[in-house]
Amino acid sequence: MAADTEQAPPADPPRRRSVGTIAWAVFATVVIVAGFISTLGSEAGDSARSRLGLIAPAAPGGGWDLVARESQQALKADGIVNNVQVVNIPGAAGTIGLGQLTDMSGQGNTLMVTGTVMVGGIIANDSSTTLADVTPVARLAEDFEVIVVPAASPHQNLRSLLDAWKADPAGTAIGGGSKGGTDHLLAGMVAGAYGIDTTKLNYIAFSGGGEALNALLANTVAASVSGYNEFADQIEAGNVRALAVGTKDRVEGVDVPSLGEQDIDVELTNWRGLVGPPGLSPEQRQVLIDIVTEMRNGPAWQDTIARNKWRDNFISGDEFGAYLKTEAERIGVIAQQLGIGA
Repeated sequence: MAADTEQAPPADPPRRRSVGTIAWAVFATVVIVAGFISTLGSEAGDSARSRLGLIAPAAPGGGWDLVARESQQALKADGIVNNVQVVNIPGAAGTIGLGQLTDMSGQGNTLMVTGTVMVGGIIANDSSTTLADVTPVARLAEDFEVIVVPAASPHQNLRSLLDAWKADPAGTAIGGGSKGGTDHLLAGMVAGAYGIDTTKLNYIAFSGGGEALNALLANTVAASVSGYNEFADQIEAGNVRALAVGTKDRVEGVDVPSLGEQDIDVELTNWRGLVGPPGLSPEQRQVLIDIVTEMRNGPAWQDTIARNKWRDNFISGDEFGAYLKTEAERIGVIAQQLGIGA
């Protein structure tokens, strides 16, 4: 999902297996993360251009994982970094990965993917660690949200869905990614803009795109909100119907009407960025900024932007740090209006 949370694993048929499976998964994650941190820590004196660690604070298959692996490929393809390693640290809308990053103080060869979802996740999970505790490096691009229904849904357009939703807000289940994430926020904003009672918002948070898609196709939810790329293949295959992209203006190259085109004055995009651990020296910070700037300007990343239909909105360093502060305030207001968080 656009929520950038962990990809949902297949359901375990026998109930007795679930506890052992979960325990093993947790153990495996701890071992992998510990190994990753140990490896980078032991080589912290190395230049980030020699070896760079990229943390995707979600399981494989989500939006943050996509950004991390696209960055890995671009950095290698354009010869910017010799060795780039990606590790997944899933959980709690990215706040578990954020907590791990703060434990890596001074390690100038580490970056973590972040974005709108994490800002909301910090609020929803009442996280004691925030983006103010890490080192801002750069905002890369923004991804677009889409509202979809099953192909068999009676709703052929957004207005039909909204009318049914307004008539029965509590009985209209809307699926999406993690609580407080971009999907959740956009669902609430659209509901509020159409006069739907947001205190009765029946939002069901899923842990991954596969789980959400299954719920949608099984009619467990009436509609789902996610990043466009999460559903692009399903839209093209005709399994789901896209009713709106979560922007005011139509997105170039995406044949789906925007919210603004349908008289819903709401926009919320999922920006993607990179942050470093706390405690970096000015020199370490500048090296990371230079690496990411070179990646953004290189042909491999520009191809990534076009291929994923992202919008380039690059800023770096202090400008990105200032943006993070205003973004936390903006998302905080939206979350408060929707009753998300404390």
